[in-house]
Amino acid sequence: MIEKSSTLYKIITLYMLEKVNFPLSNNQITNFFLDHGYTSYFHVQQTLNDLLESRLMEVKKQGSRTCYQTTEEGRTTLSYFEKKISDEIRQEIDTYLKENDYEMRNTNSTTAEYYRTPDQEYVVQCQVVERKAPLINLEITVPTEEMAKTFCSHWSKKSQEIYAFLMETLS
Repeated sequence: MIEKSSTLYKIITLYMLEKVNFPLSNNQITNFFLDHGYTSYFHVQQTLNDLLESRLMEVKKQGSRTCYQTTEEGRTTLSYFEKKISDEIRQEIDTYLKENDYEMRNTNSTTAEYYRTPDQEYVVQCQVVERKAPLINLEITVPTEEMAKTFCSHWSKKSQEIYAFLMETLS
């Protein structure tokens, strides 16, 4: 029974990754399984690890976050086994993805990181990506690490406003 469940969790994960046009984070996938009471956190992590080891999905680094996307082998595998997902589970997945689409897309499309320069300043790198293409890449040099951390923490909330301002100002 555990093997059947494990296989179903893998198919569900591949299905989720194929239903969106952006990589999903570990938390986003895990939250679906836990919110619907399918399995434990540790089983989800094992599922993700198994999918990576079998090369059915791959890691996509987005800033400091680890996200996942299917590989060609994963898409092929899903095409063979997708029918094993019941209509009820499929509906739960589709509803979850639809209800959380904006939040998930925004979380995964905005990244902000910083690093220290040889001159003892900090460079903050901010980015917004949509459909695998960068909409904006912004680097700002700031004098303190505290300021760099603040910029990074505010980027995801303010990126749309900043992008709109730049488009309007520079047009």
